[in-house]
Amino acid sequence: MKSIYKLSLVALAVIGLSACNQEEKAAAASTSVELTTEAQKEAYSVGASIGRYMSGHIKEQEELGLPVDRTLIVTGFTNGLNDQLKLTEEEMQTILQGLDKKLNDKRQEQAAAISAKNIEDGKKFLEENKAKSGVVTTESGLQYEVLTPGTGEKPAAEDTVEVDYVGTLIDGTEFDSSYKRGQTAKFPLNRVIPGWTEGVQLMPVGAKYKFVIPANLAYGERDTGTIPPNSTLVFEVELKSVEKASATPAAEPAAKK
Repeated sequence: MKSIYKLSLVALAVIGLSACNQEEKAAAASTSVELTTEAQKEAYSVGASIGRYMSGHIKEQEELGLPVDRTLIVTGFTNGLNDQLKLTEEEMQTILQGLDKKLNDKRQEQAAAISAKNIEDGKKFLEENKAKSGVVTTESGLQYEVLTPGTGEKPAAEDTVEVDYVGTLIDGTEFDSSYKRGQTAKFPLNRVIPGWTEGVQLMPVGAKYKFVIPANLAYGERDTGTIPPNSTLVFEVELKSVEKASATPAAEPAAKK
C-alpha cells in the first residue's frame, strides 16, 4: 500500500478512506465478493490495500499498549465514505496528531527499554564467553576464537577481503549469512564495523574465526531493523582471500615533469 498511496495514517483517517464497508457485512463480503471485471478487481484492490496498510498500524498500536476500538474504526471509515462525519476535519486532525505523538513517545520508550536490556545482556554474555577455553579478548573488548587455523597472509585494514560468514544475535537469532545467499562477500576491510576491521586483520587466509563483538564495536545505538540497538553480535567468519590495496604511485622524476 505504501507504494500506491504515499499517505500517513493520520492523512488516511482524516480523508475517510475505507478498507471495508460495514463490520457486520465483512464476513459475508469476503466469501461472496465477485471479482470478474477489471473495474471490480480495481475497486477490491484499493480497499484491500488500504485495509492491509491500516492493519499494520493497528497492530503496532496494540503492541505498544494503546487500545484500539476496531468497531469505531470501521464506523468512522463508513461515515467518511458517506460524508456523515461526527467530528469536524479540524477536530479529527488535532486528535490524530495527538495519537501520532503518543505512538512516537511509546516507540521511543520501547526502544530505550530494549536498548538498556541489550546493554545488560551483552555485558553478561561477554563476561561468560570470556571465561571459555580458547577465547581471546583484545584490548578493545573484541573476543575471538580460532575455529580453523589458516596458513595464508593476513590482511591490512586497507585491503579488500573475501569472506563467508554468518551473523547472529546473542540469543542465536540469525540476521545475515553469506552461506544462505550462496555467495561470498567482498569489501574493503576499513569500510565495515570496527569489530570486523580489527578482527579480520588477525586472520590468515584459510582460517575460520568466531567473533563476539561488543555493541560499541558493532552498530552501537543504531537500530538496523534486523539488529536492535546496542546489540552484542556473534559472527563466524571464513577468510577466503585478500586483495592487497594498490600501492601509492611513486613520484615522477623531476626530469620527466
